[in-house]
Amino acid sequence: MDQHDTFDILVIGGGINGCGIARDMIGRGYSVILAEKVDFASGTSSWSTKLIHGGLRYLEHYEFRLVREALIEREVLWAMAPHIIRPLRFVLPHHEGLRPTWMLRLGLFAYDHLGGRKLLPPTRTLDLAHDEAGAPLKPEFVKGFEYSDCWVDDARFVVLNARDAADRGAVIRTRTEVTEARPDGDAWRVTLRGADGATRELRARCLVNAAGPWVDHVLGETFGRNDAHNVRLVQGSHIVVKKLYDHDKAYIFQNADGRIIFAIPYEGAFTLIGTTDRDFEGDPRDAKITDEEVGYLVEAASEYFRTPVEREDIVWTYSGVRPLFDDGASKAQEATRDYVLRTEGGHGKPALLNVFGGKLTTYRRLAESAAERIATMIGAKGGSWTARAPLPGGEMPISVAQSFANRLCSTYPWLDPSLAARLSRLYGVRAQDILRGAESAEDLGRSFGAGLTEREVRHLVDTEWAITAEDILWRRTKLGLFVTKDEASALESYLKDVTGHAAHAA
Repeated sequence: MDQHDTFDILVIGGGINGCGIARDMIGRGYSVILAEKVDFASGTSSWSTKLIHGGLRYLEHYEFRLVREALIEREVLWAMAPHIIRPLRFVLPHHEGLRPTWMLRLGLFAYDHLGGRKLLPPTRTLDLAHDEAGAPLKPEFVKGFEYSDCWVDDARFVVLNARDAADRGAVIRTRTEVTEARPDGDAWRVTLRGADGATRELRARCLVNAAGPWVDHVLGETFGRNDAHNVRLVQGSHIVVKKLYDHDKAYIFQNADGRIIFAIPYEGAFTLIGTTDRDFEGDPRDAKITDEEVGYLVEAASEYFRTPVEREDIVWTYSGVRPLFDDGASKAQEATRDYVLRTEGGHGKPALLNVFGGKLTTYRRLAESAAERIATMIGAKGGSWTARAPLPGGEMPISVAQSFANRLCSTYPWLDPSLAARLSRLYGVRAQDILRGAESAEDLGRSFGAGLTEREVRHLVDTEWAITAEDILWRRTKLGLFVTKDEASALESYLKDVTGHAAHAA
């Protein structure tokens, strides 16, 4: 084993926390390798409600520190990735018999002022009988409130953190499992196994277990700690239905059980409704929406919408398992959404950092906290830096991001405006890497349907570790909602020829 097989840090897990930590640490000057067993965001991080938000309902559980941190982070993250994050106005109808008006006003006042909001517009009161937001709702909903949070393309958010880490020198390996870690002097001797079954050994002074819902599984299988029980697995399911209304605002609906659900404009043609909260047992990869969850979401939305949501309106469902730190809460919806970091070793011994819980919104702060913990174990290098550094494609002001599609159309007059909008939304300024040199639509190569071209596919393979059609259609994009089965099969065949199912991108 030579010096090239020795790293300061090995991160296990390619979700938002793992990729965020890898990015932060490489930027501080540590040598970093990240191993993800499947693909980026193939677990919890791609099954979210797609929000960068403070968590309005967490105020009821007195999680003020978490809410304040999340509220502050909204505008930090928006500035970092203005192409994949956008502001979204949320409409909260007042429901007679549930939370009283004074409680809603108080919560929204705190929401507006707790986090130092600067760019996002404040809360306002709505007359739903006359406002466009009231049109899709039942006539009994006459009063409401409108407040700000942000929407994010969650899986792309993860990939961009990995891409930035790689651009700064981190070694990134997908389809790679960490199978064993054993102490070796002041470091860990670690065995990695690729998708082809080949193994590799390396040394790392610190291991970061950021395996999400598999964090306890990694402790058991990799470290032999079969009694590990740190996380409470909670399944959240969503339904995607045909577009329910024409405006661009989202809804937050209160339910009689004390929970809330969201209805959010999704991919132009749909409405996303979720989420549920139910305890989960088993392998998180087997999570699937239950008939009970479908009924819950359909009924909860139909309580508010003038036209009832029907099961036959559903075009897609997804379920994910959230690894909440097990704080002993009696109900799944009451378990803390805050993150917990636990460290072991260091100071001449192999160091280990375990990550429990966390949210998309607070991933960057979690990574900073992780970096500070690691520094105390293996020695400090650089300081915090990520709050001021854009993610790939986001190297432009927020105001420019909102009109970047028009710039693409000006540069490439032959470009279809809808494709320009999608490329700018997914890739930001790096959309130009896909289009550069093209003088016509034909120059983008073979079409795989729904505007997906050979140029874009090759970009995703070469720079974003995409290997399968699922990687591209459901994580790098959401074009799986639009392509036919035959088009998806053609893409899969093309990718097999192009990648040979290689273990990683350059």
